[in-house]
Amino acid sequence: MEIAKLKYLQNTSKNIRKDIIKSISTAGSGHLGGSLGITDIFTFLYFHYLNHKPSNPNYELRDKLILSIGHVAPALYVSLAHAGYFDKQELQKLRKTGSMLQGHPSLTSKVPGIETSSGSLGQGLSIAVGMALADKCDDISRKIVCICGDGELQEGQVWEAVMSASHHKLNNLIAIIDKNNVQIDGKTKNVMNIDPLKPKWEAFGWNTIECNGNDFESIESCFSNLNPNIPNVIIANTKMGKGIPEIENNYQWHGKAPNTKECDRFLNILL
Repeated sequence: MEIAKLKYLQNTSKNIRKDIIKSISTAGSGHLGGSLGITDIFTFLYFHYLNHKPSNPNYELRDKLILSIGHVAPALYVSLAHAGYFDKQELQKLRKTGSMLQGHPSLTSKVPGIETSSGSLGQGLSIAVGMALADKCDDISRKIVCICGDGELQEGQVWEAVMSASHHKLNNLIAIIDKNNVQIDGKTKNVMNIDPLKPKWEAFGWNTIECNGNDFESIESCFSNLNPNIPNVIIANTKMGKGIPEIENNYQWHGKAPNTKECDRFLNILL
């Protein structure tokens, strides 16, 4: 990756993290840890990889991003705002009555750039498989990208979707696993161990790649090694709460909002 591009992505992700912290703090509720951890993935997708047009959210040949882990909606909302889908001032209305930016993405809220409602874990990949298969039937060439959490891989429906995508050879489908090893009740390995992930996905017929999900060059390397013939999955190893050392990998920050003092302290860390 060119140095200028790398610095641009790093600076963009830092600013997105700041707005995630501010919006969740203002709301008084929200999922901070996961949102901060997955920020670099969203930054890479919206500012480097995806074919999309913020000025025309319904652009017919746009790539589609499905967020299965709906509770990290703040990361998605802030990324969309920074990309130009809507005014950044809307971010301060997160979770407010009447706001389009609800706690989980909703099509009924009519957020520009949102492809599907989400929140009930385990369903996003099935939706993405349906979209990818529909595009195959209609001979539409574009990418369907689905972001899943590692904790939601404990849902059986996910593995039905994994099997279906392989059966239909959906080479237009890319799954990204946000593997931060933490969920609401503690360490994923203690709640319901999902490892080893790579051989499981490979056994289902997917091209499986691992990366550091908080390093842009590592992320880019994965996308440079996609298999054009079968579905691809990227296991992105991330840090929950990335950027704020005191909350990194701390499951107690899964769904906790920073108070005013914590917000100011966290923002100063990101200066």
